[in-house]
Amino acid sequence: MRVFQIPVGPMENFAYLLMEEGSREALAVDSGWETEPITRVASSEKMRVKYVCATHAHYDHVRSIDRLAAELRAVTVAFEGSQAKPKVSVADGDALSIGGRDVLVMHTPGHTKDSVCYYDGENVFTGDTLFVDAWGRTDLPGGSPDELFASLHDVLMALPDETVVYPGHDYGEAPFRTLGEEKERNPALRARSADEFRRLTQD
Repeated sequence: MRVFQIPVGPMENFAYLLMEEGSREALAVDSGWETEPITRVASSEKMRVKYVCATHAHYDHVRSIDRLAAELRAVTVAFEGSQAKPKVSVADGDALSIGGRDVLVMHTPGHTKDSVCYYDGENVFTGDTLFVDAWGRTDLPGGSPDELFASLHDVLMALPDETVVYPGHDYGEAPFRTLGEEKERNPALRARSADEFRRLTQD
């Protein structure tokens, strides 16, 4: 699978295209503020984009999601009950197929109730759940430090260390990093308990 990391908008967002190279089938992860940078890559690579997937419903991630799906002739995807109002609602453990390869939906609440990550067996797209060197806010509506701690430690940290983490914002010293490196460096993943993590969120 080939990953295209695409900066979009004024808040250092990343949108993504994930393509299965044999078939050139693809999915997009988040849309951000604008469609042109994403459609330009899809066109230049001759992709057939099946899905435009939301990591969560915050406007800086889904502001243009319906327009992007229309331009790519794809369908929108988000977690069941999401305010993103997708064409296709998914639940934890569901899979999206591109080119015969499955992309797993992982429910990771804590930043928002509808937060999900998408995992293709090699790469994980974490939205605002996990950043390079940091983690998502928990002080907005639907946020919960305890839920985010569980999402980080029980869900994401269970993935192989070589998994490449692709975050929803360019907030770290690198645009992406392996999960193993994040386990060593990221304070949220180094926290030994929910109480310790909760103190981090209050600093």
